[in-house]
Amino acid sequence: MSERNRKYIPEVRSSLRDDSIIVTPSVIRNSSGIKIYNRRIKSFIFSTDVATITYSDADAILAVYPQTPHPAIIEAITAVASQPVFAGVGGGTTGGKRSAYVAEFAEARGAMGIVVNSPTTVATIRLLEGSVDCPIIATIVSHYDDIESKLKAGADILNVADGKNTPNLVQWIRKRYPEVPIIATGGPTDETIQESIDAGANAISWTPPTNAELFKNKMIKYRIEKRQTFMDNHDGMTMNEYEDRNLEH
Repeated sequence: MSERNRKYIPEVRSSLRDDSIIVTPSVIRNSSGIKIYNRRIKSFIFSTDVATITYSDADAILAVYPQTPHPAIIEAITAVASQPVFAGVGGGTTGGKRSAYVAEFAEARGAMGIVVNSPTTVATIRLLEGSVDCPIIATIVSHYDDIESKLKAGADILNVADGKNTPNLVQWIRKRYPEVPIIATGGPTDETIQESIDAGANAISWTPPTNAELFKNKMIKYRIEKRQTFMDNHDGMTMNEYEDRNLEH
């Protein structure tokens, strides 16, 4: 592309947010995205932590967690998220009317879509299809999931999560369902994310660093800064060197 055809993109930043923003891997931009309600979504951040969600630059939030779904959690996440939220409504321990109730609540709170776990029965998906208008995302974890029945029951999007085997499963699904929207876990590196995209994923679910990991990096930075400030104020000496010199005198 010539320089003449490149579009200048103005950018607005903040000194406070620059230090806190959680940036999704840029390689995710290589995906096609999924157009939902005329909004194109490429990156889903897989988190229910409100601080992480608040400072994430992801296109959408995949708010799925291992505990049984609870309206209070959905309310908290939708209250802080500036991006569309796709809320987990069960499918394992929780199903049937309970999932339908949580799904209705999530949609009423502004969730753009709902997510069901791999064990979700076809009957539950059918019940959800009759309860909410928003898209239903069905999680697929292996080749043995009954994908055909779940799609027929009302699932609109597949969320593929098969660990290291995800690209292979995405490719297998894509051959059988060329037009079905697929979200896939991208793994820890740019290379693994690109593998899922190349296999046929339209969007990527990315797991951000934990708060513990982020705090660890900040503490390391603070320690380095403290040490350097001390040395700058004491003729380049470390604390040990400074104390040793004072003892000699």
